[in-house]
Amino acid sequence: MNKYAVIVAGGYGLRMGSTVPKQFLHLLNRPLIWYTLDTFLRSYTDLQIILVLPQEHIKDGKAIVDQFNTPERISITTGGISRFHSVQNGLQAIQGNAVVFVHDGVRCLVSVPLIHRCYKQTIEKGSAIPAIMASDSIRIIRGNEHFTENRQMVRMVQTPQTFLSDIIVPAFQQPYSVDFTDEATVVEAHGQKVFLTEGEYDNIKITRPTDMIVAEKILEERLLLKQF
Repeated sequence: MNKYAVIVAGGYGLRMGSTVPKQFLHLLNRPLIWYTLDTFLRSYTDLQIILVLPQEHIKDGKAIVDQFNTPERISITTGGISRFHSVQNGLQAIQGNAVVFVHDGVRCLVSVPLIHRCYKQTIEKGSAIPAIMASDSIRIIRGNEHFTENRQMVRMVQTPQTFLSDIIVPAFQQPYSVDFTDEATVVEAHGQKVFLTEGEYDNIKITRPTDMIVAEKILEERLLLKQF
C-alpha cells in the first residue's frame, strides 16, 4: 500500500508576531519545517511527502527540500484559503490505495514512533487520530454560563491525522463547512467513524514565541540523547 504525508504549512502564523511565516523560522539553525520533513522521510523509505505552502514561499520551500538526500520524495503544492482547501489541494496528488497522513507542518516535534503507531492503527481500523488527555481543569462555556467538565473525558487532538485514502479523499470532495476544524471532522461529516490513538505531549504545535523556546529545549535533549 502506498504511503503519503500531506504536510500542511500554508499559513502565515500571525500570532508569532513575525514577518516570516512560522514554518520558516529557525530552530537550532534549521527551518522549523525541516524537522517535520526529516522525521517523515525517516519514518518509511517508501513514503512520499506533499508539502503545502503559500504561493509566495514556494521558492523558499524548494530550497529546504533540496537539502535532503532524496528530494524527489517531496513534491510541493500551494495552499488554499483555509486549512480544508489546503488539504484538498494536497490530496489531489494521492495515487492508488494509500495510507494518508495529514500533519501540521509546524508540529516539528512529531516522532517516528507516533507515525508508525498511526500507520498501524489505520491499516487495522481505517483511521488514527492522535490525542492526549487534558492536563488542566476544563470549563465549558455556554452563553453566559460555564461549568466544569471531567478532564478524564476530554482529549486534545493532534496530528498526523491518518486515514485510508478511500476514506479521506472522498470526504474532501464534499462542500466546505465552517464546522470543519480538522480532517476528523471532515471525515465524520461524510459519514465515517474516526478512531483515536495515543498522541504525545511533546508533539506541540508552534503557535506563539514561547513555543519556540520549548521546542528548542526538546530538540536539544533529543540530540543529546540521540532520540528522534
